[in-house]
Amino acid sequence: MNIKQPVLFSYHESIATITINRENVYNAIDLPTAEALRQRLMDIEHDSTVRAVVITGTGAAFCSGSDLHFAQEVNPDAPGYSFLALTDVLHDSISRIRKMSKPVIAAINGPAAGAGFFLALACDLRIMAKSAYLKQSNTSNGLSIPAGGTFTLPRLIGMAKALEIALLDEPIPAEQALRLGLVTKLSSDTQLFDEAQQLARRVAQMPINTLGRVKRLMNKSYYATLDEQLESERLEIAASANEAEGREGIAAFLEKRQPDYKRALASSSMEDTLVHLP
Repeated sequence: MNIKQPVLFSYHESIATITINRENVYNAIDLPTAEALRQRLMDIEHDSTVRAVVITGTGAAFCSGSDLHFAQEVNPDAPGYSFLALTDVLHDSISRIRKMSKPVIAAINGPAAGAGFFLALACDLRIMAKSAYLKQSNTSNGLSIPAGGTFTLPRLIGMAKALEIALLDEPIPAEQALRLGLVTKLSSDTQLFDEAQQLARRVAQMPINTLGRVKRLMNKSYYATLDEQLESERLEIAASANEAEGREGIAAFLEKRQPDYKRALASSSMEDTLVHLP
C-alpha cells in the first residue's frame, strides 16, 4: 500500500472502490485528500463501466472528519480560511455523490466523525461494522457542521433528533445508528468489506440510469411542490420507458425472464449510457 496516496482506488466486476488512505490520522480529510476524492468521483461519473461505488477507509477508522492540524498549520491565526478552501472541494464531492446516477455505498469500517459522518450520510446506502460508531464532533470543537450535514441529518431522522445529535454530540453506536435509520445494515467487522461488495454487486445489476432518475426526483422533492413533483415524475417515467433499460425491463417482465440491464446499456447509444443529473 502506497501511504503517499491519500485516496486509493480499485475496480472489480463493475464496482469502483474509493478508500481514504490516511490511517495515521484516522483518515482525516485535508485539502490534498479532498482533491483526490473529488477527482476519483469525477472519473467515475463518466466511466460507463462503473455501475456502483463503495467508499471506505483504511485501518481502524472510516473518516475522522476534517483535518484540524492541517487547518491550524496553514492558517494559524485564521484557520477559517483553511476551511473555506477545504469545504469548497469537499462540498463539490458531496454534491457529486448525491447527483451521481450510480449507487454509492459507504462501508463504515470504523468511527465516522465530523465531515466523515456526513460523507457517509451523503451516500445512498450505508453498511456499518458493529464495532464502529458515528459522531457529529464539530460543535464540540467549536465548529459549525459542514459536508451537507445540516441538510441530510434532519431529513433522515427528523429535526428534533438531528438537533439532539448536534447539540449533545454523543457517540452513536452501530445498533443505535441502525434503529435511527442512519445506516442500512450492520455487519461483523471481518465481513464488512465483503458484504459491502456484495451489496454493490446487487445494485450494479439494477437499471443504473433509472436509479439515477429516482435519485434526481428525490433530490427535487426537497424544494418542489406536489404538483411540480408529480409533473417531474410523469416526465421521468416516460423518458425511462423509452430508453434501453426501460425497454429491457418491460420486455423481461412480459417474457417472464430476468432483465439484463448491463447488456441492454452496452448495446444502446452513449446517450442512454451517460446520465447527467442537474
